[in-house]
Amino acid sequence: MGDERLIERVVDEQVVHEGGYLTYKVLTVADHTGARHTRQVVEHPGAVTIVAVDGGDVLMVRQYRTPATEVLLELPAGTLDRSERGEIEDPALAAPRELGEETGYRATSWRLLGSFFTAPGFATELMHLYLATGLEPVDGYAGPEPDENLDLVRMPIATAIDLAENGGVRDAKTLLGLFWLGRLIERGEVSIPQD
Repeated sequence: MGDERLIERVVDEQVVHEGGYLTYKVLTVADHTGARHTRQVVEHPGAVTIVAVDGGDVLMVRQYRTPATEVLLELPAGTLDRSERGEIEDPALAAPRELGEETGYRATSWRLLGSFFTAPGFATELMHLYLATGLEPVDGYAGPEPDENLDLVRMPIATAIDLAENGGVRDAKTLLGLFWLGRLIERGEVSIPQD
């Protein structure tokens, strides 16, 4: 049995609003029986998030998130830039840029862990999760971008994973990244110094 009966075909599309990097659409789709349904969709260019490991620590940021109405503890992350011609930035180039902008560090080693949809029920955002190691300070780092008000937090990996397991982390990409890091440590793919 294939997926054919699950696939919906877009038969009409209305752009409700185009913002700086988000486009809001109302789609009319037809299912396998021909029945039509309405889907509200937010088009997003995609993003990156980085599990930045420095010895036994992971670099995180604390920032206020207006939709959540609270300060969240998160892994460094950012939206993929879109060129004037509409081309979307390569995630492998965006990850080092975002790490540098948010933390003031660069990494000598990068590994793509995986990609996942953040909210596939209504958004097209595909998040690319990277592991960054071999961290070094960026010369002349002047802090985050002017529109970003955040604090860098260096935290022992075990503490970060414990916070994730016990409700101290409420951001989905950060939960996934920290749990993935824990799994890599269990499998011996990432080693942390023992005191």
